[in-house]
Amino acid sequence: MSPRPDTAPPRDRRGRPLSDLRVSVTDRCNFRCRYCMPREHFGPGFHFLPRSDLLTFEEIARLVGILSGEGLRKVRLTGGEPLLRAELPKLVRMIADTGVETALTTNGSLLAKHAQALADAGLGRVSVSLDSLDDAVFHAMTDADYGPADVLAGIDAAAAAGLSPIKINSVVRRGANDHTLVGLARRFKGSGHIVRFIEYMDVGITNGWRLDEVVPGREIVERIDAELPLEPVAPNYAGEVARRYRYRDGSGEIGVITSVTEPFCSGCTRARLSAEGTIYGCLFAASGTDIREPLRSGADDAALAGLLRGIWARRDDRYSELRSSRTAGIRRIEMSYIGG
Repeated sequence: MSPRPDTAPPRDRRGRPLSDLRVSVTDRCNFRCRYCMPREHFGPGFHFLPRSDLLTFEEIARLVGILSGEGLRKVRLTGGEPLLRAELPKLVRMIADTGVETALTTNGSLLAKHAQALADAGLGRVSVSLDSLDDAVFHAMTDADYGPADVLAGIDAAAAAGLSPIKINSVVRRGANDHTLVGLARRFKGSGHIVRFIEYMDVGITNGWRLDEVVPGREIVERIDAELPLEPVAPNYAGEVARRYRYRDGSGEIGVITSVTEPFCSGCTRARLSAEGTIYGCLFAASGTDIREPLRSGADDAALAGLLRGIWARRDDRYSELRSSRTAGIRRIEMSYIGG
């Protein structure tokens, strides 16, 4: 099923179309990043979703197919760590068959093993998390039994499989890894890959977020520009979340995602589907709408399409524009639950 050209995408209460869907395929992860799944909250006793609660590949592909008829253009598979979900290339193939562009966000630790199969299944793009090239800083940030070398091997394997250019996502936290960001930019300068620096965000309620640990995007650009001269570049498309900058010598570009200091809510076209089938309208959402129950109780495609249109039509999310003392007590969904 491919998008019907005569069907305009549904729009929310702020006039934003639904064109992107982030699909979490698991709430499990083999990292315990301090800004996402700190070990004191997600330790050995934490209860992850049982397999029976997860949407099946067939259910996910069915929803994507329905939304492709409503103007959906892109799906990004996330987690948790999506490569922990068995047989993920099978889902990639099923989504690719709907005609929707398919991408993946991963911590990269298992990518070397799976990159070729994902590419063969029809994966279009991949984004890899890498917060520092320094081993000690990397381990302090991720609290994982892997290192930068494992992630770099995954990036190389993805490039060899034809998934270039690869986007490398780096969360910047003051006092933790901000002193290594220029080195990360330098490592990928001229490689054809794009490093995107992300302001440390107040996702969920477990990461101990503090505003004074946010390195503003403007400062990130200034630090890199001082050593590797940059100039701004126009967005690739309306609603692109990363502000683009290219190296003045023509050797590539970086991106900066400024959800905290320069929110982009007005251009957000993303819905989020959690691993057990709840639709959310925002990364910082407090609640969502269950779609698994109607999926499993016999609703036909027309009924599901109407339900999905209605969910989006009611959407009014703009958390980052409202972030203040007014939002401090809101109980937000954890990022590991709905994907970054």
